[in-house]
Amino acid sequence: MSIRHRLAQRRLRRRDDRARLPARWALWSQPRSVLGYLLTVEIVAAAVIGTTFGLVPVTRSDWIRLLVLVGGSAIHLEAARDIERLRKVGAEGIPYVNLKGMWTFAGVLLLPPPLAAALILSTYVHSWLRVRRVPPYRSVFTASTLVLAGAAGAVVLAAIRPGVYPGYPSGALGLLAVVAAGLAYWFVNYVLVAGAIVLSNPDAPGRNALGRLSDQLIVAGSLGLGAATAALLLSEPWTVAVLLLTILGLHRALLVDQFQAESRTDPKTGLANAAFWHEIARREFAGAERTNSPLGVLYVDLDHFKTVNDTYGHLAGDEALNAVAAELRHEVRDNDLVGRLGGEEFAILLPQTSAADTALAAERIRRRVAALAITVTTGSGPVLCDTITCSIGVATYPESGSSLDELQMAADLAMYHAKDTGRNRVVSAPASETDLPTA
Repeated sequence: MSIRHRLAQRRLRRRDDRARLPARWALWSQPRSVLGYLLTVEIVAAAVIGTTFGLVPVTRSDWIRLLVLVGGSAIHLEAARDIERLRKVGAEGIPYVNLKGMWTFAGVLLLPPPLAAALILSTYVHSWLRVRRVPPYRSVFTASTLVLAGAAGAVVLAAIRPGVYPGYPSGALGLLAVVAAGLAYWFVNYVLVAGAIVLSNPDAPGRNALGRLSDQLIVAGSLGLGAATAALLLSEPWTVAVLLLTILGLHRALLVDQFQAESRTDPKTGLANAAFWHEIARREFAGAERTNSPLGVLYVDLDHFKTVNDTYGHLAGDEALNAVAAELRHEVRDNDLVGRLGGEEFAILLPQTSAADTALAAERIRRRVAALAITVTTGSGPVLCDTITCSIGVATYPESGSSLDELQMAADLAMYHAKDTGRNRVVSAPASETDLPTA
């Protein structure tokens, strides 16, 4: 390594170190609404930590449990660090869920509030140092939301059985206490994080802030593991080590599921991407050949869509694409497949659908898109866009082709014929090469 290269690396490290100073955080460049929201959450969290000192006596057993939970969290994070880094990158822009709740919720159930807060803070400092260097203020905010979530869970536990907290009663009452505390923990954290996402990305679709339903099942699983961890710590502490194997297996399953979903999904619309659509189309066509069943294919192309981008901007164009994608999904059946081939072109697979029914479905879609009126975001504010139309090419097996390639080519040619003859119309592919397309 040359001296010049070493000096350059040293300068970069010094610059990174300066960027980590609180005075240089990107937090201070956030809009006032975002800055105020984040600081309010963090100040309230700090106040909660300060006011809980001395409320509950801290015993030697509490310190031992804290060390066990901190150690388990650290081992878990180190063992799954690469997996977690990939998951975190893939979750950018939506609520990021993880399995740290296995340790932090166990701390809420068993530890006095100051020690539970110490567990949360140590877990997130370790995560920030080892997983992915997000801006420090994000980690501070996330830890603050969990401190408040833990406080909500502690209040529920203390209210249900004051004489038992920290801890929870046995039997049915204990189950009720753990479930209620888990719901409070989840709700407070979820609302605070979603609020930050909405304020930070006001132009993004609202569903981004809500995240995926499957992610909330992951959260529920992590809280369940937290309850199991707490129970084991109270009865057989050494068995907590067994849960580490379980959690690493879950991490791998989460990563595989996420990568499979991303490899099949168009990122802009949530529809099937071109590769996945063609894969399913090949399978369905093979089944149609085997059972001599009809199969319909629609190629849908939005008319003059470049004008939408040029007039309103690309953000508005993306919103319009999402709106059209939603209309296509709503118009087809559950076993039909809608995909985005690229740009403003979509493909729809209609298994076991006759030529007449395929043409009727295409006409319903054309009318639905033509009736679409959406409010898009522009530089000058919200604007109503109600000029979107589409041209649709229809092809069916076996009338339009004896192979999938022939079927797709027939639908593509019919779609271009629809555009050439006036747009905003449906054209069916001919039944033979000597026939002409008909509207």
